[in-house]
Amino acid sequence: MVEKIIKFVVILVFAALGVFLMEIATPLLSEFVSSDYLKLGFLGVTPLNLILGVVGALIFGYIGKAAATPLIHSTLHYSEILASYLADLPTGDIFVLSIGVITGLVVATLLGTAFSRLPIVGPYISLIFSIMGAIIGAKVALNKREDILLFFNRVWFARNKDNARKASARNASRTYKLLDTSVLIDGRILDVIRLGFLEGIIVIPKFVLEELQKIADSGDTLKRNRGRRGLDIVRAIQGDKNAVVEIADKDYDDITEVDTKLVRLAKERGGMVATNDFNLSKVAEIQGVRVLNINDLANALKQSVLPGEELQIYLAKEGKEPGQAIGYLDDGTMVVVEGGKRCVNFTVPVTVTSVLQTSAGRMIFAKLK
Repeated sequence: MVEKIIKFVVILVFAALGVFLMEIATPLLSEFVSSDYLKLGFLGVTPLNLILGVVGALIFGYIGKAAATPLIHSTLHYSEILASYLADLPTGDIFVLSIGVITGLVVATLLGTAFSRLPIVGPYISLIFSIMGAIIGAKVALNKREDILLFFNRVWFARNKDNARKASARNASRTYKLLDTSVLIDGRILDVIRLGFLEGIIVIPKFVLEELQKIADSGDTLKRNRGRRGLDIVRAIQGDKNAVVEIADKDYDDITEVDTKLVRLAKERGGMVATNDFNLSKVAEIQGVRVLNINDLANALKQSVLPGEELQIYLAKEGKEPGQAIGYLDDGTMVVVEGGKRCVNFTVPVTVTSVLQTSAGRMIFAKLK
């Protein structure tokens, strides 16, 4: 179908060429015909013009019909050769070649304008200038290839250095953060996201949601409440306007453990795992996956306390060991006070003796001052 359309266009072009040539030949042939054929007719067209136009269109249209098929095939053949040649060229050469041809055509057009008004030869001079300009521009550009590429590289680098830095920062912020079941049930991850401390794409795998659903459907009241809380946290994260959340459908039929699936997905995504599970943190780190442990984050933000430092602590209850009492800092850190049993329900000054720090939390040991 396309070939037929092209063939029809070729015939029209040849027919138009025949009409044009006969129009040029009309003054020469008018000396050999009767004056009746030179009188103006309909729309100012003389019978001679009409006859010659029809004859020219028919003759050259027939020539176009005969030449269309080989012309189309030849054009396609040489187009494929040209495309194959350009495909083998380095991208830099094609870029430089294009610049040279465009520059040559622009200069040739400016020069050809001065000759375009000359009778008969004017248009042909412009055409010759265009061909020569394109060839000369291409050759000069290829000879100066290194200089041209160096110039554009400098310009591009100068204009895009800041943009590239910003883009790099944006890409860094688009790291995938995969949330596990424990961190969703815990709920503190929601505040971390809302406050803008967790950038990038928050990924909640579908198999994590399924595990939360199983916990929420448990017959045990405590487990059921924990599962429902996790699902509520997921809904709240999705509703946060500053969070970019993705529910990943990816699953692994050959793996049954949710934690193992999560680590594998994190490795494939090049992301990090957010969890409160101490064992999952260790397994992920062993496999080269970065881990964000919310407990570690919370501990890092807690008030720094050193041995020998004095504190004012409200002793809320007795401890497990004889004579001990338990109090809490404002951030919830437990303080075990030796000999504080007699001061329960009072605020007393204590001196810190030691600090026990683990991923599960922090415990402070103190004695009455």
